[in-house]
Formats: sequence, C-alpha cells, structure tokens
Amino acid sequence: MLTAVTGINWGDEGKGRVIDLLAEHADVVARYQGGNNAGHTVVTEQGKFILNLLPSGILHPDVVCVLGAGMVIDLDHLAGEMDAIEERGVKVGSENLKLSDKATISMPWHKVQDGLEEDRLAQKGAAFGSTRRGIAYAYSDKYRKKTLRLGDLLHLDEKRVQDRLHMILESKNLELGGCYHQEPMSYDALLEWCRMQAGQFAPYICDVGAFLQQAHDSGKRIVLEAQLGAMRDIDYGIFPFTSSSNTLAAYAPLGAGIPNCRLDHVVGVLKAYSTCVGAGPFAAENAMSEDWNEQLRKAGGEYGAATGRPRRVGPFDCVASRYGLTCQGADKIALTKLDVLSSMKEIPVITGYTLDGVQVPSFDPLSDLDRVEPVVTMLPGWNKDISGCKSWDELPKEAKAYVEFLEKQLGHEIQFVSTGAEREKFVLKGEWL
Repeated sequence: MLTAVTGINWGDEGKGRVIDLLAEHADVVARYQGGNNAGHTVVTEQGKFILNLLPSGILHPDVVCVLGAGMVIDLDHLAGEMDAIEERGVKVGSENLKLSDKATISMPWHKVQDGLEEDRLAQKGAAFGSTRRGIAYAYSDKYRKKTLRLGDLLHLDEKRVQDRLHMILESKNLELGGCYHQEPMSYDALLEWCRMQAGQFAPYICDVGAFLQQAHDSGKRIVLEAQLGAMRDIDYGIFPFTSSSNTLAAYAPLGAGIPNCRLDHVVGVLKAYSTCVGAGPFAAENAMSEDWNEQLRKAGGEYGAATGRPRRVGPFDCVASRYGLTCQGADKIALTKLDVLSSMKEIPVITGYTLDGVQVPSFDPLSDLDRVEPVVTMLPGWNKDISGCKSWDELPKEAKAYVEFLEKQLGHEIQFVSTGAEREKFVLKGEWL
C-alpha cells in the first residue's frame, strides 16, 4: 500500500507526528521533495527528536528510510543529523537508510548564495523569509543542469564528472564574483569535498527507484513523507512566498522514485489552529489581537523546528484549508494539537474572507491575500485537559463540537485527532489506515 502524508496549509501541521504513527506498521518511509529547510518533530519515550532530512520512520528500527530523487540534500547537514540521533541510540546504517542516486546535491555555495541574496533583498525590504539553507539555489541549479547528483559521487575519477565539476565551478565563480564580489572557490578544494562526501555516503547511495518498485510490487506498506504544506507548493502555493519544490501528494510517487505507481491513500494533516513560518500573506494572524496570538504561540510551543523562528499564528482558517484539501486530494484527515486549545473559554474559527467589504468566494493564491479580512465565528471552549482521553467518546462535548464544526466547514470527515505530543495521545473518530 502506498500512502502519502501531506500538509494542508503552510507547513508545520504536525506531519512528523502522523508519519511516526503510521511507521509503526510500515516497511518503508520515503521523503520525496525538499531539503533541510523544514523539520518534523517527533516525541518518543526517548524524548523529542527534530528531523530535517531523515524521514520520521528512522525512529523505528525495522523501517527502511529513503531520501528520494526529488530532494536536494545537504550532505554536511545529513551527516550531522545522523550523528546526533545515533548518539541517542537510534541506529542509522546503509541497511535502513538509502539515498537516491538521482537526488540533487546541495553544494557548499548554495547556502552562501542564499544568504547573500536574502541580505541584499532585506536592505530593500523585499526579503522572502528564506531559511538561508540554500534550497532555492540547489533547485535552481538542478533545473539549469549546473549541479551534481548523488550518483556522481560514485564516479569522481571519471573524466565526464570532473569536466562537469570544472564547468559548474567556473559558472558559479562568475556568479558569486560578479554579483556579490566573493573570492573564487578552488577546483581542488571542491573535488576534495566531493571525495570526502563519497567516502562517507557511497554505501548509502543506490537506485532507490528499483528498491521502492520491488517493495511496492511485493505488497510492502510504503509511506511517502512530504515537507511543508500546500500553501508552500512552488506551483499552487502563495508564490513567490513558497518553497522551491512540489509539496503536493500528486508529486509523491514521482519524487520518491516510482513515477509509475499510484497512491492508495493521501493523509492530509491539519493543525487545530493556523501557523506559518516565513514571509507571505497569512490572514489568520489578523483575526485576533496580538496578545491572543502570543498566548496561543506559547501554549503551542510554536517555534520553527528547523530555524527556531517564532511561528506566525492565528485561528483555524477554513478558507485556506478548503483550498489546501483540494490541492492535496486527501481521503484521510488528521487534526493535530487539539489539546493546545484546551484552556480557551471561547475558540475563534475563520469561516470566510472579505475584501473591501465584499465576501471573497474562495481562496485564490493569485488574489490580493494581503488585504483580505478574516470573518470569525466564536465557538465555546471545553476548558479542561484532554490529553488523557483514549477515545472519541471521552472528549468533552465542546471539543467534539469543535471538530464537527470544522468537518462541516471543510466538507470532509476528520478521522484522527491528536490530544498530546506523545505517540499514544490520540483518538480515532472514523475509519483510519
């Protein structure tokens, strides 16, 4: 069975929490896009883990994890992430981690270029809110055919690869020197860096497409893991304040390495309120006062898993979520962090937008989203701890009414509701996977 787990909104919905749960019964967990510019947070009996590149399934010893062809991979970061979790007793080896030979390498200059350009734009008040981890530049060079793929590390002694390295470096030195007045980088240092990466990662690099195809054909349970959410998709998100890859479920088999396979399920993950890291239009933060937002931020611990930046927060946005659900085509929905709302006497929900006093019929990423005003409906809170609830029936009636209100607004059943950060703290409302 092939299942994609995707974000419905701006990212940070709690996908790692859901993937970790599904991984208990999975054989393979594969990332299919993005890089180390976002993170998944998973809480186990060993504590809290923040994973930027490694799939959330890595915390399950019997699961094989894959970094797919659609990713851009910062190998220095990956090495550090592997070391960090191994120090905490998590096994990482070539038997349970496979890197696609077709994945793009995030080269040393990509982070440099990202930071320089973001600084330049910031002086003009036009910064994108980049994580400065070089993701956009790695993807840009991928599509310009001016970077390496992981498989090239296995052939560094071949003339064709060395010729490409010379061409790529010459081009990049012209860019960085001409635009940002940087000192040129040396070919010898670049080749030595590549050899060092090959020495560490050669055992992990393989044709993951063949591995995934065999697993799929033999009936294995495969979970495809997305980064960020629908609003950050390069084509369907709030461009240009997006990521540089396709975050949608439709891309999942392609980015993983099995483009001929079809998904059996798409799990769309929603948070019980709205959050956003980075720049761009975010109507939810204008729905309530900044004091209310700050209380929510503190209650939910809303700080970016990859960057530590305070997340922008607001009430649940039904308008944006309906659009995200349409983009992702989810047949299952998981709602996370319902417990964070437990202390509120009243809970706001955004049920519509107006622009210049006129109702906006739907979420349109090409419209003037910076100027829309959220329409808020207030619902009664439950004002009690729900983290101990083991079933849907044990939830307070107000908590159930909140979830059912969202279902009616979204036109979709919510099957999974998390009631705490720990693995076992969730209830099932409908038929799950």
